[in-house]
Amino acid sequence: MNDNDTVAAICSGVGSAITIVRISGKQALDIGNRVWKSTGNILSYSTKRQMLLGRFYSENDNVGETAMAVFMPGPKSYTGEDVVELHAHGGSFNAKRIIEEVILAGARPAKEGEFTYRAFMNGKMDLTQAEAVSDLITANSTMAMHLAEKQMNGALGRKISNIRNILINILAECESRLDFPEEELDFTPVKQQKKDLTNILHELEYLYRTRIEGNILREGISAVIAGRPNSGKSSLLNILLGYDRAITTDIPGTTRDTLEEIANIRGIPVKLIDTAGVRLSSDPIEEIGINRTLSSLKRSQVTIWLLDASAANLNEEVVELENRLKNKTNTIVAWNKIDLLEKEKERTNTSTVLPKVNFPNVKISVKEEIGINELLDIFEKTVWNHPHLNEPEVAVSARHAEYLNEAISVIPGALATLQEMDWELASSNIKTAVNALGCIIGEDASVDIYETIFSKFCIGK
Repeated sequence: MNDNDTVAAICSGVGSAITIVRISGKQALDIGNRVWKSTGNILSYSTKRQMLLGRFYSENDNVGETAMAVFMPGPKSYTGEDVVELHAHGGSFNAKRIIEEVILAGARPAKEGEFTYRAFMNGKMDLTQAEAVSDLITANSTMAMHLAEKQMNGALGRKISNIRNILINILAECESRLDFPEEELDFTPVKQQKKDLTNILHELEYLYRTRIEGNILREGISAVIAGRPNSGKSSLLNILLGYDRAITTDIPGTTRDTLEEIANIRGIPVKLIDTAGVRLSSDPIEEIGINRTLSSLKRSQVTIWLLDASAANLNEEVVELENRLKNKTNTIVAWNKIDLLEKEKERTNTSTVLPKVNFPNVKISVKEEIGINELLDIFEKTVWNHPHLNEPEVAVSARHAEYLNEAISVIPGALATLQEMDWELASSNIKTAVNALGCIIGEDASVDIYETIFSKFCIGK
């Protein structure tokens, strides 16, 4: 990316009610005044950060379209450069017309993530904050959004920067001991340096463990709803989504194919997969659906298997479950239609004992919406592997985890060589850790890392 160019892009959704075009760079003010004019004002330092009403003019257009414009001079702008934004009527054709005129006036089209890249290069944010911008845009749950907001505010970057600064101080002392071995300088005692390194190791290990939560919140998980035909799978999908997405009938085998939808369950982004009921079938279409069900079960991270609590032969239900999922972890069993058992109990004054299953299980009624919260409690515990998770302060990404692991791997060696007062080897280990942490916040990252990160952004960011 060439930082010297003035770049422009549509920052609103194409086809939305309002079109917003952002221009950033040294020529932003000049280009803005070429395409936008007002009888009372021009874009200038005297009207900075004021939304002005005027008209956008395209080539051979003497009338102009009503539009608003604002000039935000650097460094107090998103990119740290001079920025002009044009706010005009929406529509995909109008958005295309405006950006074409802006480019004709001297700007070039911005690349993916180029505005945020410039903000990073101009010191407006560190690399973890820049990544959080993308996380916020792609967030599929409240918890994921809050995590991105915390990271944008520097929660992770500050932690990494503080740890890195302590390591740099220890490194400086180790190298000073090498350069001035005969000098009686006021060095920090080795015992204190080892204590500081041990604390750093524990902090890095804690951050590294949050990669699991980070992966779940950023990438989401897949959850398959499975079971025999007519066990209530599609009805459960509709309840979890909050609207009727799947067709439901009393006829077994209504669902013939997998049906996938994104849901937000207890703050967790989840891809819910409704599946065809599993049974022996001579119907070739249903058989294809069943094979897709079995394929989805192999790939799923969580399985919710519905059993019919009102079935004539409950043991058959359990045998089917165990045959299909005997080697499957993260399985939740839901005994559905428990309301029918209650009615039967009232009618006959006898209770039905449900067979034992070797998975976490819950009694529910999809029809009466009984036990759904209890099912979600078990689901949440299964995902996080503990009963409840408060919103994390930080949760590192796979990229962060890679560099954290690199830093963690060399600190034990640094501790051992400090003990032996081998300042050269200690320096080498600590320098590796410093560089690894620098790659996380962008202090030591390469151009390849920048390009990989920002290429994942949308063009308007």
